[in-house]
Amino acid sequence: MAGDLTIGDLTFLTGAFLRLRSLVEGLLLGASQLAGQAQYLDDLFSFFAIAPGIRSPEAPAPFPVPVREGFVFDDVGYRYPGQERWTVRHLSLAIRAGEVVALVGENGAGKTTIVKLLARLYDPSEGRILLDGRELRDYGLDELRSRIGIIFQDFVRFDLTASENIAIGRIAAREDAARIERAASRALADGVVAKLPAGYGQRLGRRFEDGVDLSGGEWQKVAIARAYMRDAAVLILDEPTAALDARAEAEVFARFGDLAADRTAILISHRFSTVRRADRIFVLADGKVLESGSHAELVAARGRYAELFDLQAAGYR
Repeated sequence: MAGDLTIGDLTFLTGAFLRLRSLVEGLLLGASQLAGQAQYLDDLFSFFAIAPGIRSPEAPAPFPVPVREGFVFDDVGYRYPGQERWTVRHLSLAIRAGEVVALVGENGAGKTTIVKLLARLYDPSEGRILLDGRELRDYGLDELRSRIGIIFQDFVRFDLTASENIAIGRIAAREDAARIERAASRALADGVVAKLPAGYGQRLGRRFEDGVDLSGGEWQKVAIARAYMRDAAVLILDEPTAALDARAEAEVFARFGDLAADRTAILISHRFSTVRRADRIFVLADGKVLESGSHAELVAARGRYAELFDLQAAGYR
């Protein structure tokens, strides 16, 4: 109004300030995003810097082939970091070489923790675990774990081909088609593969456009095939047939008996139709062995096992 600025000057300055504002906003937004991404980058490098808590000894003892005596838990105790409650405490038991052992107990009794201690995914907080008279810590981690085949109840469903999903049990043999097919046959997964459009070359899962998803029971057969693919000296199945129907479960365990011959096998299951096939059954409570024996011996003893067996059997009467 005073005539100091023309309309053109005012228009130019207004546009310049608006442009400057957007540039400053972009600069601040970029700095904010950079700071946020730097936090994730710090997490990544912190992860890389984590040293493994469980290591192989400098001069590891050779893994015994075959296993002659078996495993001994000598007054073993374990509790998870940051927890006051002991998951396993004063646990003493022996798993003889070549026998099929079942672990039975209510949820939280420590069954899966015992298996993870056996595979040295954890080390005991107290006591020691022996294999053929030597501490488990004396053996190399890679060799120990390569000799143990485990299928946990929370197995992973990989978006890979059917062949690759089974070969994960022994990656080094992923090109051995005959071995993969034998493992699938033992786990009854061959019938699942036969229904797939591309057979063993069919990609599983829904992540990719050409993937085919499986039912829970079919995925479980594939997971069991991984354990057979491993052809390990020690075989551990944690709730291996939870998603299978009664007929498939009976067939899986009929074949499991042949596979477990001359191997040490450990079963974890809540189904007494499964565990009664074991040579010995350990009943766990509060991380300790409450009773042990064969199915007939434990039923005759009228203890905790007999009580749990009667509760389950009552549902079928």
